[in-house]
Amino acid sequence: MATTELNFKVEHVEESAVTKVDWENLVFGKTFTDHMLVMDYADGAWEQPQILPFQSILMHPAMSSIHYGQSIFEGLKAYRQMDGKVAVFRPDMNAKRFNESAERMCMPQIPEHLFVEMVRKIVEIDQAWVSGIEGHSLYIRPFMFATDHWVGIKPSDTYKFMILLSPVGTYYSELVRVKIESYYTRAAVGGVGRAKAAGNYGASLYPAKFAQANGYHQLVWTDAKEHKFIEESGTMNILFQINDTLITPSEEEDTILRGVTKRSILEIAAHWGINVQERKISVEEIIHAANSGVLQDAFGAGTAASLAQIALIGYKGIDYMLPPVETRTISNRLKTYLTDVKIGAVEDELGWNLLV
Repeated sequence: MATTELNFKVEHVEESAVTKVDWENLVFGKTFTDHMLVMDYADGAWEQPQILPFQSILMHPAMSSIHYGQSIFEGLKAYRQMDGKVAVFRPDMNAKRFNESAERMCMPQIPEHLFVEMVRKIVEIDQAWVSGIEGHSLYIRPFMFATDHWVGIKPSDTYKFMILLSPVGTYYSELVRVKIESYYTRAAVGGVGRAKAAGNYGASLYPAKFAQANGYHQLVWTDAKEHKFIEESGTMNILFQINDTLITPSEEEDTILRGVTKRSILEIAAHWGINVQERKISVEEIIHAANSGVLQDAFGAGTAASLAQIALIGYKGIDYMLPPVETRTISNRLKTYLTDVKIGAVEDELGWNLLV
């Protein structure tokens, strides 16, 4: 189809399941809405998007994504505004990052305006699933995978793009405990760390399992070469506050995912006049700051958890406690403001919300 044609084939469910949702006991990512979006790629072009009743899909045993890992995804959220309307937070950023991932994984790109419109359209259809309960949102999962029926190592000629929607509550119910990883690696220079590729997350499960067995929620990933420099925290970007300066690892290397939430936080902080630095951050610097009492804050930033404040950082058998959360002026202010923008409690000065 031509990229300017935003026509959708829509098949509605006969009866919505939204009335059966246990809103007080949502498990993240396990409840799905009535519909899903599907769009196939074949013969060098994307076909017409379809919005269908949520259902299972058929897979050929030789489907190439299963065997060779051509699979990417995104994560973003829609929120119920204070006035009852529904808005998606910065979908244009996810559209851009999705295409960057697609390019790295030899997959076809999707015009950004089409990506955004597909997100908007399916959220519009299932907007009854966007809860107004505090802390709730609608998690949006666009993803694409290779579908050739051939066990041969080459980029697929066919692909399937889909969007699933899932109502969710708070990701973390407590402050996060993290451990600095000094052996296992999330991503190496020249690899696919910047891409939101499914395999990146599969590879992280094994080392994360050991950290969780020792009482930590997440790992703090370090560089693959020497494990001297901090990169990310689990499935989130990471930020620190030292001497009233907000610092975060530079994205100059291709090992760090360009986070939408982190970028939003940095833009807000800069707008407020807070000193922000994007640069290399050594493990030694963070441990020295913790020992010296100048590590004022540390927090993760990601779509699922939004801004997740860190309680302690473990390194070489020692847990370094961070200051009480009530003393953390910058992250508390950022967390409140970011939430208020998403739900329309304050003016969306930067134009980040897309009303559906």
